[in-house]
Amino acid sequence: MNGFDIRDGRVRDLEAIDALYPSAFPEEDLRPLVRRLLGDTPGVLSLVAVAGPALTGHAVFTPCSVKDDAVALLGPLAVAPAWQKRGVGTALVQEGLERQRSAGVARVLVLGDPAYYGRFGFAAERSVAPPFAIPEAWRAAWQSIALREDARGLRGRLAVPPAWNKRALWAP
Repeated sequence: MNGFDIRDGRVRDLEAIDALYPSAFPEEDLRPLVRRLLGDTPGVLSLVAVAGPALTGHAVFTPCSVKDDAVALLGPLAVAPAWQKRGVGTALVQEGLERQRSAGVARVLVLGDPAYYGRFGFAAERSVAPPFAIPEAWRAAWQSIALREDARGLRGRLAVPPAWNKRALWAP
């Protein structure tokens, strides 16, 4: 698979995951969020891309809900700069979506680049509100993909675990 494999994240990956985010996002410190998600949030799906011993990418899918429906929030997603544009992010997202589908998750939501996530079938989300208001300039970035037919009529506010329940994560 393009020189890398996708597998579940492990405790021994934490140091490499911690080093990955500043290299992928030098302007943004996502490490505290990632640490909380991996350490304090039950049911998180942590996927890593590895090439030999090197960790080349990481994706998090956090279990959330809308009313009584199980949904997931995708993010953060990071790929080592040397591995960007080589299919690592695509493979992480596809594997995560398949696992969420298999787990019976109704919908996956993301606050991210529409051009990137649109390739997977994500589209602007208007029926499920994020936990905090997002700036109008970011409105197109709030997206989702239905994983089940009955998820199309899902409406309400996204309920998130404590790690995501911080206004600063949703607006500048």
